[in-house]
Amino acid sequence: MILNITDNAKHQIKEMMKEEDQENVRLRFGVKGGGCSGLSYSLGFDYDVNEELDQTEVSNEIPVTIKKFDIDVIKGTTIDFKQNMMGGGFTIDNPNAIVSCGCGSSFKAKERAGTPENC
Repeated sequence: MILNITDNAKHQIKEMMKEEDQENVRLRFGVKGGGCSGLSYSLGFDYDVNEELDQTEVSNEIPVTIKKFDIDVIKGTTIDFKQNMMGGGFTIDNPNAIVSCGCGSSFKAKERAGTPENC
């Protein structure tokens, strides 16, 4: 399993998926260059899969598409959803992150450093 989606995150994602118009909607998770530490997470919905470049799996009933290039950097990651008095949001716990920035939205991995930006 590349990605673990907690029950809290599953419920939130399913609610958000209901608002999407198309049937084949799936979660798209990956990384992109940028952020304070060099890499930042990408999380959204997608409808297309490129069999050559993407891998799709189901985590806690959620179909997830990940670029094959990103697997080494995110393998074992857990996505959770936390609610508090200020609202709610997704949290990402990545065991491959060796450095994270103070704002929590970017990281550096041993396998791929990325290019840091100013925060």
